[in-house]
Amino acid sequence: MKIKLIKKPKKPVIIEGFPGFGLVGTIACEFLIDHLNTELIGKVLLEDEPAIVAIHKGKIIEPLSISYNKKYNLVIIHSMTAAPGSEWKISDIIIAIAKELNAKEIVSLESVNSSDIMGSPKTFYYSNDKKREKIFKSLKLNPLKEGIIMGVSSALLLKVDKIPMSCIFAETHTTLPDSKAAAEIIKVLDKYLDLKVDYKPLLETAKQFENKLKEILQQSKQTIENRDKKSLSYVG
Repeated sequence: MKIKLIKKPKKPVIIEGFPGFGLVGTIACEFLIDHLNTELIGKVLLEDEPAIVAIHKGKIIEPLSISYNKKYNLVIIHSMTAAPGSEWKISDIIIAIAKELNAKEIVSLESVNSSDIMGSPKTFYYSNDKKREKIFKSLKLNPLKEGIIMGVSSALLLKVDKIPMSCIFAETHTTLPDSKAAAEIIKVLDKYLDLKVDYKPLLETAKQFENKLKEILQQSKQTIENRDKKSLSYVG
């Protein structure tokens, strides 16, 4: 595991989003990186994971990237593809970065599974900090009382100690990219951090992210299948 940071902003808010139900966290982070004025300030190499990289429109998509927005002092850590089994390692990486930068807070963008297919996605919050809980309550957001959280966010919640951490959840009923749920998360995050994000065209923009993610995921799946077939041919 190697963390490479070009810049080390002080006391940022760290936003993290990784593939989960509906790829909500990933879509939301991609929108923030695209919509806000961000720069790539680092990347993480998990050297004990399979060496697979996606190329999209002639550019390498970093497996795990670290972007920075100076105006709002935001560090965005996210991944385009899932890395099953690496959740604990990735949570360790995020905590290490948070400690190195003396982060004010970690904000996790996540989804929770819902059986409601027709309704608009509802949003919820969880925070380990009383001060931030009051802010969420003032935004008329409901706390998450019941639900199953998986992936990097769950590992972070179990490992994070003295660093304030908040989660913003949106309901989704699908494993396919869910732009509507991602849009609801951005709306809440916009109010919570006062980002002044113009999220009116978000659904159309997010739709483009959906297509981009679908393409990358399909390519990644095909590459892994081809790699496994190649390995079997060596054995057989």
